[in-house]
Amino acid sequence: MPNPLNFNNRFIEALPADPETRNFTRQVSSALWSAVMPTAVAAPQLLAFSEDIATELGLNQESMHGIEMVAALAGNAVLQGSVPYATCYGGHQFGNWAGQLGDGRAIYLGEVTATSGQHWELQLKGAGPTPYSRRADGRAVLRSSIREFLCSEAMHYLGVPTTRALSLVATGDDVMRDMFYNGNAKAEPGAVVCRVAPSFTRFGHFELPASRGGTALLKQLIDFTIAHDFADLALPDESVEPVERLGMWFAEVAARTARMVAQWMRVGFVHGVMNTDNMSILGLTIDYGPYGWVDNFDPGWTPNTTDAEGKRYAFGRQPEIARWNLSRLGAALATLAGGTADENTLVTALNRGLAGFDTTYNNEIMRHFSDKFGFVQWQQDAEGDEAESALINDAFNLLHHAEMDMTLFFRTLATIDCVAPDATLFADVFYGADNKTNFKNLQTWLTRYATRVGTQPNDPARVARMNAANPIYVLRNYLAQQAIDKAEAGDNSMVQQLLEVLKHPYTPQVGMEAFAAKRPEWARNRAGCSMLSCSS
Repeated sequence: MPNPLNFNNRFIEALPADPETRNFTRQVSSALWSAVMPTAVAAPQLLAFSEDIATELGLNQESMHGIEMVAALAGNAVLQGSVPYATCYGGHQFGNWAGQLGDGRAIYLGEVTATSGQHWELQLKGAGPTPYSRRADGRAVLRSSIREFLCSEAMHYLGVPTTRALSLVATGDDVMRDMFYNGNAKAEPGAVVCRVAPSFTRFGHFELPASRGGTALLKQLIDFTIAHDFADLALPDESVEPVERLGMWFAEVAARTARMVAQWMRVGFVHGVMNTDNMSILGLTIDYGPYGWVDNFDPGWTPNTTDAEGKRYAFGRQPEIARWNLSRLGAALATLAGGTADENTLVTALNRGLAGFDTTYNNEIMRHFSDKFGFVQWQQDAEGDEAESALINDAFNLLHHAEMDMTLFFRTLATIDCVAPDATLFADVFYGADNKTNFKNLQTWLTRYATRVGTQPNDPARVARMNAANPIYVLRNYLAQQAIDKAEAGDNSMVQQLLEVLKHPYTPQVGMEAFAAKRPEWARNRAGCSMLSCSS
């Protein structure tokens, strides 16, 4: 098939392949990828695509809607130069080592160089089984595909490091899924998302060979990753000071992870499944499963029904879990010097990287919250305590106990009169009963806040800085579910509408006020609007 994309496929050319070419579930050792072809679908239909990422790849409206391209994006055909494959990795899931996992329903189309010179990997999610599918069918349903497609793009426009989504294609096939894992499986419409990223390499890619004693394979992957995905780092040559080089690289991975999670906390995003196989080596948000945005603020909230009891991946625990995941990656890297004279030196270097995570995260979150609250400079009170920290902590305690909407609270905060702050401006921010105690406590806090920012320039620059850090439009679960309901009924208009609105999350858009509204009461406990399962 004629190909508008410039494939280079450096991963599969440089790294060892699985010698078995048949597609059946198996353990794959001494290899990092397996050749696999997508499985054709009945009636592919392009539902949506990202114009921005298409343009980056050198594609336009005509080429995206072409029969050949839609077929390739559904898995029904292979573009010239594309060599489809799936990669082998492991991971810790909910804190436990799960062994080999791999791309169970993600199939790479290959790697391309864009017109800008940027390197991208293209991956179909939901295009059929791979050697790593275990007992699954390798397919994805429309509801989860819509959520992944929209959220990938929404996060990008919010300024959060993320993988991207090129296209959303309906397959015309039904997929059997038990949404609540309660024995009530039913047929759902299938779909395929084409995901795009500079690299989809995960922590688990390094964990698996380390767990198997595959030192040579692990080192080969590290050298490849540093050379191709971290080429801008001034790292020593691999033949010189290998321990120091490894420590410097790990520190960069830790810093990127810290910056990513700080951005999650800034916008109120909860990933929901922070397993190590869902952690990008580039510090990108990856694998949009049961994610969500905090509506009524609760640091203990998780959108994942599987995590409802343990709350391991709750909003407030995300920095802690990211650090724990990095420690698992560090333990994998430490096996390279196991039992040698360099072991203590390497462990010390890796521990410096973890300490660097703490420093980077703390600096980033302080910067983000300074912007969110409109502080020009972090201040201390007369006793030397950080006054802003106390004010911020009290604000979040108030948001939690008064059941206030995080997104709406911060946009409203930028509108107050610092001379005479008025709590009634926040009437629409509360969930549940707007009782007198909540308003009284908010008024007390606003008076303290106004006094603090009143000592700083109270001018449009502060408001602009706050509004640049605090979005109006986020992909709330209930909005995504409404788009899914319509799409499953054959109406794709809300998917398109959300895609456009979410491109400008910080700017008021005339006629789009409904997309900025807090979660309605009918959606508080409805499936898909509050919590979600991993079934997709």
